[in-house]
Amino acid sequence: MTVFMFALAFPYNYWTHKDHLIGFVVLYSLTFFFANFGPNATTFVVPAEIFPARLRSTCHGISAAAGKLGAMVGAFGFLYLAQPQDKTKAEAGFPAGIGVKNSLIVLGVVNFLGLLFTFFVPESKGKSLEELSGETNEERD
Repeated sequence: MTVFMFALAFPYNYWTHKDHLIGFVVLYSLTFFFANFGPNATTFVVPAEIFPARLRSTCHGISAAAGKLGAMVGAFGFLYLAQPQDKTKAEAGFPAGIGVKNSLIVLGVVNFLGLLFTFFVPESKGKSLEELSGETNEERD
């Protein structure tokens, strides 16, 4: 996702020409493909693996809610940030932003940070969920 965001952002003026719209759509589509292929899947798989069994459903719900909140902030944030820097060219009711090109760069940086933070997620290394959570049958007796 980071690569495709930067591929859209840095030559943004190239992609705005009418002759290059198909390439823009292809790169943008690939960005969404990798969004669903990578980070979207981890939002469901990782919480199911890292939380203790007795708290798993509650923590998974909190994680899901935090993800939805992040999606709202990202969607509305992009809408505001993508407005032109010139207030007279911004859409009615919106303040001046940083422009689409800079907004795509910000998204690429956020994607890269997400990639880095993924490495901090603990790996299960073939252990069962009970072993990972420290819960065994002996503790329940």
